[in-house]
Amino acid sequence: MTGASGFIGSTARRVLTAAGHLVIPLARKGGAGGEASWDPENGLLDVGVLRGCDAVVHLAGHSAASQRRWDETHKARIRDSRVNGTRLLAETMARMAQPPSVFVCASATGFYGHRGDEWLDESSSSGKGFLAEVCREWEAAAQPARAAGVRVVHLRIGVVLGAGGGALAQMLPWFRWGLGGRLGDGRQWWSWVTVEDTAKIILFALQHPELSGPVNTVSPEPVTNAEFTRILADVLHRPAFLPAPAFLLRALYGEMADELLLTSARVRPAALTKSGYQFAHPPLKAALQACLQSR
Repeated sequence: MTGASGFIGSTARRVLTAAGHLVIPLARKGGAGGEASWDPENGLLDVGVLRGCDAVVHLAGHSAASQRRWDETHKARIRDSRVNGTRLLAETMARMAQPPSVFVCASATGFYGHRGDEWLDESSSSGKGFLAEVCREWEAAAQPARAAGVRVVHLRIGVVLGAGGGALAQMLPWFRWGLGGRLGDGRQWWSWVTVEDTAKIILFALQHPELSGPVNTVSPEPVTNAEFTRILADVLHRPAFLPAPAFLLRALYGEMADELLLTSARVRPAALTKSGYQFAHPPLKAALQACLQSR
């Protein structure tokens, strides 16, 4: 597993281990705590690291929200950390006489771009914009593994909610201080998922051979940003009356505002629903309460 120490990866490692799997973290500085090493930036991965593995779970990638404004260097890191690492893993598996049977690779609902109120499922076309382009390249980079007979699953992950990181961790301080509010007009759809469900969906994907290709990793109950704001404020028993105008967000964050904060993607988890996955907390209020109780 790559990204095993990250927000999603650490939870996924716990869930997979509890299910009886031996998880071997693949890290840039391997060697400690049973880790194996690789160097995706320089295309270095010993095929022996993957030999004998039943599956590869690839979650590593430079955070798209790790700095306030994107410059070309940061955008290149976002793209390269996803595309190059995926390609390296896929090409390494393709060279193996007996590759792992399944490759579960992170992607994102950014694949769909800004789509307003349109309902989107795995058959929907890709959208426009930087993140949509990155997601297309990210998913295409796994093709060598698919061509070699490996079952490839692309988890198109939405806004991930959890106590230890992600969007909720960035929002909580403002809302606790009573300074929360909608972003822009608040009409953009947020397709969210808890980090616990994300980890369990990774396990589910490993266990269900009918899942292949894109899998929308989102709750079946997306909400608008305005509704998200109202429910989070209600759960925290705080007011939320300070909206952030779109022009101010664009002035502060530039392109990232439109790509991450103001974009609208109303996504349904059609493949997971068809395969019988049961979400732990489908309604947002229950999910937020569970997240806050785990802090």
